[in-house]
Amino acid sequence: MKISSEILITIFDPLRTWAEESTGNWNMLIGSGFVLVFIGLILIFVYLKKIGEADERTNHIKLISALIMLFVLVLCDIIFPKEYMWQIFFLYKYSIAFFATGIYLVFRYIKDFN
Repeated sequence: MKISSEILITIFDPLRTWAEESTGNWNMLIGSGFVLVFIGLILIFVYLKKIGEADERTNHIKLISALIMLFVLVLCDIIFPKEYMWQIFFLYKYSIAFFATGIYLVFRYIKDFN
């Protein structure tokens, strides 16, 4: 456990020091997180609408997309530190989950429906 915490400190400490240098850096971090959230949500809603009504095949696609979102949320909970900047990492946790689910839906739509 000691080794993994040292690795996480070396990964996230430069981000913390960069974000705390100025309010512009902090706002840039928050703004890019919100942009990722909105892009992910737009991808999810558009491609769920394009996939169509619920049937056997689309229910399977929707369940896998929910599973991907759950796995990304759990993985981000394990990786992101909880001692500092937890609000920012909370935002990025959900933005990465929405974006990953949206990307899965895009590829699945291209594969199955085109």
